[in-house]
Amino acid sequence: MTQLPAPWTTISVALDILLVAVVFYQVLVMIRGTRAAPMLAGVAVVAIIFYLARVGELTTLNWLISRLVPYVLFALIVVFQSEIRHVLADVGRRLRFGRASASESDTYDDIVLAANLFSQHQTGALIVIEREIGLRTYIESGVPLDARLSYDLLATIFRPSAPLHDGAVIVQKERVAAAACFLPLSMNPVLSTQLGTRHRAGMGITEETDAIAVIVSEETGAISVAVGGKIERDLSVEQLRERLSGELRRYMSPVTLPTAIAPEDESDAALDSPRRAAGSRSDDTDSLLGPGR
Repeated sequence: MTQLPAPWTTISVALDILLVAVVFYQVLVMIRGTRAAPMLAGVAVVAIIFYLARVGELTTLNWLISRLVPYVLFALIVVFQSEIRHVLADVGRRLRFGRASASESDTYDDIVLAANLFSQHQTGALIVIEREIGLRTYIESGVPLDARLSYDLLATIFRPSAPLHDGAVIVQKERVAAAACFLPLSMNPVLSTQLGTRHRAGMGITEETDAIAVIVSEETGAISVAVGGKIERDLSVEQLRERLSGELRRYMSPVTLPTAIAPEDESDAALDSPRRAAGSRSDDTDSLLGPGR
């Protein structure tokens, strides 16, 4: 085997150490604040016990370890499957970013408009946007719609008196795939006790997949966004637009938001979209859901 010159050997060793450090850093960043953190700490404790058993020449324990180690590797893959899947999906998404088509015209500004309406009227809502990882399993748990994404449709679905307002709406590209969908709840132990089922479901789906979840609180009207198992709370409408634009990597042109005016009645004329009203009938959108819940 040909020996590398001394300078190249030094560079190779430095590069090797650097890559290992980057891998460890990315793993720590990935598990920070997730349910994997305490589990990894437990694994570290077990590893230390195994090491001490080797050093102390504990025959019986060493024999047990030698039999269990192959199975422990498979167990770790099963335990950390969601985190591993999330990392691989993130790597794939980064690789696809350079190949993203500039001709994609699908925008999600209707979600911003709907979130603004729900926030004004303190109407609970959970909207999940599918990206690279398919959400077919969760779509099948709800009521299939396969309808074009629009402000009017979202406003109708999440009307408190509507039969589909409970559960999540799942959006695929420019279409609403299903409503009233069931999502996995996040089991993250570091979550605030102030977060309810809707927020935990929004975080749960982003822990399992690369989806984006837009959540509006029924109690406070606060807008939140969950991505990658992390949640950003109390966003303004403009911050929501910027966040979605950054995550979806496309430009979202600003749309004039309807002005909050106290509703005089609960007529169904409120379903007129602010895009069609063009500011001339802003009170129409405000009476959509009646008094806040």
